[in-house]
Amino acid sequence: MQSSPTAPLLQALHLGEPQLMFGIRMSRSTDAVRIAASTGHHCVMIDLEHSTMSTDTAATLAAAAHDLGLTSLVRVPEREYGMIGRLLDGGADGIIAPRVETADDARTLVDACRFPPRGHRSAVTQLPQRGMTPASAADLNPATDASTIVKVLIESPRGVANMAEIAAVAGVDIVGIGANDLSAELGIPGDYDDPRIAAAVAELVTAVHAEGTLGMIGGVPPGPAMRRFLQAGLCPLVLTGTDSGFLYSAASTRAAEWLAAATPE
Repeated sequence: MQSSPTAPLLQALHLGEPQLMFGIRMSRSTDAVRIAASTGHHCVMIDLEHSTMSTDTAATLAAAAHDLGLTSLVRVPEREYGMIGRLLDGGADGIIAPRVETADDARTLVDACRFPPRGHRSAVTQLPQRGMTPASAADLNPATDASTIVKVLIESPRGVANMAEIAAVAGVDIVGIGANDLSAELGIPGDYDDPRIAAAVAELVTAVHAEGTLGMIGGVPPGPAMRRFLQAGLCPLVLTGTDSGFLYSAASTRAAEWLAAATPE
C-alpha cells in the first residue's frame, strides 16, 4: 500500500473529485498557464514527448503553474530519465513517463523522482515550490517526496501484460492507460469500444485498487466510452485538450463566423 499523499491533486482524485488537465506542447510563455488557471483547470501537462520545448522553458511553465495554484506535470520523452531531476528541481510538481512496460521501468522512474532511501534523486537545498528557501535534507527530502507525483503510462500490450507488477512498484502514484497509442498497437486505432480496451481498464482498476493508488485513461474524448471507464473505477483526471488543439478549434470557429458575416446574403 502507498503512503498518504500531500499533493492536492492526488488528494482530490482519491476523493473522486474531477480534476481538469490542460496540455501544453506549442506555447512557450506563461500566458498558456494563466489561461489554464482562468478557465478552471486544476493541472497543466507540459509535453516534452511531442514537442521541441527545452527543459528550461518547461521548468519555467511548471514553476508558474505552481505559483498560480495549479499542479504541474511534465511528460518526459520516452526513457529520458536523466532530465527528470532537473525538471523537478526547476519547479515541476510531478513527472509522467510514457511507454512504461515493466516493473523495472517503473522502478527506474521512481529512482529518478524520489530522494533516498526511496530513490536516487540527487540532493538539492532550494526549490521553487518552497520559495527557494534553503532547507536541510532531513526536512526537504521527505516533504518533497510526499508532494511529488509519479505517473506511468501504459501504452503497449507488453505494458498491459505487466500492469499488476507496475502498479505494485512503491513510489508510483498514478498508472495511466494511453488509449491512443495502445489502441494503435492493438491494430484498432481510436476504437475505444473494443473489448481489449475494456479488459485493460478492468485489469488496471483491479491492480491500482489493490495497491491503494490511482488509475486513469487518457486520449479518450468525452462521451459514452469515457463515462464507462470512469464508472468502472478510474479516477477523474481528464485531459481537456492541448493548446494546439484549442487554438485550432477556436481559429476554425472564428474563421467560419467571420466568413459568414462578411459574405453578402
